Parts: sequence; structure tokens; C-alpha cells
Amino acid sequence: MTVENKFVRAPLRYVVDDGVPPVMYVDWPEEEHKARQPVYEEKIVKINNGRLESTEFKLSIHGFEFLTHTSKVKNFYDSRDVEENCYYEVEQLIKEKIHCEEVLVFDHTIRTSNEAILSEYRVREPVKAVHNDYTTKSAPQRLRDLLTEHGAKKALKRRFAIVQLWRPIETIESEPLAICDGRTIPEEGFITVERRYPYRTAEVFHISYNPKHKWIYFPQMTPKEALIFKVFDTDASAGVKYTAHSAFEDPNTPVKAKARESIEIRALALF
Repeated sequence: MTVENKFVRAPLRYVVDDGVPPVMYVDWPEEEHKARQPVYEEKIVKINNGRLESTEFKLSIHGFEFLTHTSKVKNFYDSRDVEENCYYEVEQLIKEKIHCEEVLVFDHTIRTSNEAILSEYRVREPVKAVHNDYTTKSAPQRLRDLLTEHGAKKALKRRFAIVQLWRPIETIESEPLAICDGRTIPEEGFITVERRYPYRTAEVFHISYNPKHKWIYFPQMTPKEALIFKVFDTDASAGVKYTAHSAFEDPNTPVKAKARESIEIRALALF
């Protein structure tokens, strides 16, 4: 696998609307038998090498931005280390990139396909389906969950966004992240997938295939690099509202490549 390839052609899993609303149960094994899994189709798409693109991708224009950034976190599997160091770093990066008044970093997820790590820690596997983490319903609800009733009422009258930062824990050799130029995502093809937890119910958008989608990835990302992207924005005129993304199988992946280890941090930006 080399960074010299201008693009790869690889399968991405897109949702198919079969008329049955998908419902998934997360961290709730007793209820998993009630799940209605989404139906997917694989499409071979062109995924451009962002390192070789002439365009400089901007959060405010394309919905995502590639960063060179070194974290002070020593152990990403130590939640306290992440919350004390990484959360502050993400807060400052978001303020710098979109000039909002306040940032509230509210959670993080580590993803890997390494079986030993999956069994030892409370982590999840990479998502190999084209999706956006929040919907027009779940984004305002997440804001209400995080703020006081008074604070939420005030914030909902203003612009707010939900922004994610994604970074490798180790250099990415397999299952890299593909991200879609938000300007190429039409206002159609969004399928709501309900995610039921023991303590709350959330929603995400899974997305149907559209030939207009322009996909980008950054091969062999290192722990000193990161992607920052929007997954919701109430101001549709401020660049883009959503940024679809998905892990994928890079056809250039070496046979003995290491399993991906990455962390994503989510934050609420208030304007």
C-alpha cells in the first residue's frame, strides 16, 4: 500500500430502502432478538487519495478537514487520560476551525478489529456502512440530553453543530476511513436507523447510493494526523450540513496488515 496511488476502487456498503424502518440494539444483548437490521448493497466506487488532491479541504466548505496534530494523550485506552487531555485538544481545535462561542466535548469511541483489544476493552469495530452519526431529530435531542432545560431552549434558538474528530491510535494499515465531500451529498437517500440503548434511544442516518458522491481518503494516516468533520449543522448555508463516512477495505492492504485502531471524539459547537 503506497500513498502514490491517486485513487482506489473499492466497495462501500450503502443502505437500501426496503420500506421497513431499521432498529438496532446497542449494548443491550437481552433485546437484540428484536432488531431489524438495515439492508445493504455494495457499490464499487472511486475513492480519491486526499494526499494527492489539489484541493485543500476545509471544514467550512467541504464538511471536513485533514489536520496535522499531535495529542498529549499517552494511552488512548485510558478514559481518564483521553478526557483530561484529548477533550481539551478537540475543544480548542473546533473553536479554531469554526469560530463558535462554546464547545462541549461529550463522548468518544475507540474502534478496532483487533480481537484481543475488543475482548479486553469496551470498544467497537469499525463501521463498514455509509452513514452520518446524527439526524434532524437526534441532533437536537442530543443537545437536550447534554444541557439543562433552560440552556437547551436557549441553544436551540441559535445555530449549533455537532463535530467529530477522528484520529489513528496506530498508523492505519487496514480499514481506513473514507469521507464524502459534503457538497456532493444530495438532500435525499437518508434512511433513519434507530439505535436503542438501555438508557436512551438515538438515531443515525444510513445513506443510499448516489453517483454524485465524491469520496476521499488519506492513506496510512499516523497518530500525528487527524480528520475533523461535521455530522450536523443547523445552518445549511454554512458549508454543508452532513459528512457521510465509512470504513472500507482498501484493495492495496497488505496481507499481514495490523488491525485498525482509531478514536473518534464528538463535540457540540454552540454559536
